[in-house]
Amino acid sequence: MKKIGIRKENKGPFERRSPLVPEDVKKLVESGFEVTVEKSEDRIIPEDVFVAAGAKTSEKLSEEDADIILGIKEVKSELLIENKVYLFFAHVIKGQEYNMEMLSEILRKNITLIDYETIKDKDGKRLIFFGRYAGLAGAIDTLWTLGKRLSGQGIDTPFKNIKRAIEYKDLNEVKREINAVGDSIRKDGLPDEIAPLTVAFTGYGNVSAGAQEIFDLLPFETLEPRKLARISSGEYSNKTIYKTVFKEEDLYEPKDPQEKFLLKHYYENPQLYRCVFDNFAGEISVIVNGSYWDERYPRTLTEETVKKLWKEGSRKLKVVGDISCDIRGGIEITFKTTTPGDPVFVYKPWDGTIESGLGSEGIAVLAVDILPSELPLESSVFFSHVLTKFIPEISSADFTRTFEDIDLPGEIKNAIITHGGKLTPDYEYIAKYLKNK
Repeated sequence: MKKIGIRKENKGPFERRSPLVPEDVKKLVESGFEVTVEKSEDRIIPEDVFVAAGAKTSEKLSEEDADIILGIKEVKSELLIENKVYLFFAHVIKGQEYNMEMLSEILRKNITLIDYETIKDKDGKRLIFFGRYAGLAGAIDTLWTLGKRLSGQGIDTPFKNIKRAIEYKDLNEVKREINAVGDSIRKDGLPDEIAPLTVAFTGYGNVSAGAQEIFDLLPFETLEPRKLARISSGEYSNKTIYKTVFKEEDLYEPKDPQEKFLLKHYYENPQLYRCVFDNFAGEISVIVNGSYWDERYPRTLTEETVKKLWKEGSRKLKVVGDISCDIRGGIEITFKTTTPGDPVFVYKPWDGTIESGLGSEGIAVLAVDILPSELPLESSVFFSHVLTKFIPEISSADFTRTFEDIDLPGEIKNAIITHGGKLTPDYEYIAKYLKNK
């Protein structure tokens, strides 16, 4: 199996990434692969650059063009080609309702689906990911949101100079501008209305690390969560941003007061724990959420906590940058995901409603679910270099065989969601979400 197709993304004009870049296409072609690129006006890399690397182009991928079809985001049901092997971020493993129709069509069309999200090593670490770039773009956009939010409230800060990630030429330009903002804070400080400015990060994987990479260009001091109350009582500098990274042991405690927090036990028995983030929420100006969450786990920021703080008169929390983007998930006030064109909505704690944009009183929530697309070239290059390493093994497998008989390394085989018109054994649980589709 040597025919690779790169599909045109159809999640909207802001999705400009490519799963492979010409540099890696050239290597594949030189090693005997035939690569066909579906034409796209939105893709960050023009077709002629792929052609120069040895690829063919097609107005629309056909059955003859490819055996393995590579993409980034979900595929519209009507565009799925029968009996092919697809690789993309499927967003189905949590039973996401909005993708169940697509999954049903994948099963009906006898498609083998390999989900990038589930390609992991023996320790459960993801091997193909955009996480760092989601974090980078999420942090940039969160700072932009903060600047806009404060300006709208009549508070002048250097953050007003920061643009959205999608508006910058590259990361070097981003870093120069944020460094300049940092210099301004060091020189003139932040207004009394927002000092001390505290930023809470959840998670410590690639997403959170990428977000912190941007924030760390600003003058900051790292605090443990339990020390947040100290600076709120007056021991702070307005020329410093206070950064707190919440790990599981900071966020959760056993429901049984006689028990101690044990990370392994928490992962295996999350129902026996409760979240204690509400003990700190009133001390935080900005939340940057980069934690994995599914319905087994306690929420980090509940709607109840936000309403309670607002009722008590606490207005410190200005912005939530929800990079993880789980609707009503770890951040319960994430009522919807957003796009780079309309990235923010405001949650109104007094009545529990939301309003698109930044114009109303309340808490601004950034929840763009395609953040790496805001850094399309750099994120594509990184992703392509990683993905290319897996293509020879995938292409050499015989997908006409039963799932049990497909010869693939475990990290790839364990990422096969569907094969032969069925959910594979590790993903049979998804069937309960497909009942009405």
